[in-house]
Amino acid sequence: MSFDNAAPVEGEDFMAMAGESLAEGVAVAGEDAVIEAFRTVFDPEIPVNIYDLGLVYGFTIDDRGGVKAEMSLTAPGCPVAGELPQWVADAAAKVEGIGEVEVKLVWEPGWTPERMSEDAKLALGMM
Repeated sequence: MSFDNAAPVEGEDFMAMAGESLAEGVAVAGEDAVIEAFRTVFDPEIPVNIYDLGLVYGFTIDDRGGVKAEMSLTAPGCPVAGELPQWVADAAAKVEGIGEVEVKLVWEPGWTPERMSEDAKLALGMM
């Protein structure tokens, strides 16, 4: 599946995938490791990582190290909308103990600044 030049359309499903199945016997990573991976991804226009911005709505890790995450964008017209979910999937897939990663871009509920962490609000001068 390729996402080259693909741009998500509000209201339509958009998925990004990365990683591969874990080898038998490999310990599955915990949530904290995946969150730290998410924190390495930044929207180029905002100097705060996507996790603290509140763009990651939630994620699960299954017993085989597979991650399914849902995320949104600060605005549907985000210039990196077609790339950001793949960056998130790639970051999570790099975590030792994580296998296949699926990141789904969702539009509901819409993102609002209230989803941001206190640190993100402070960094952006919103406190």
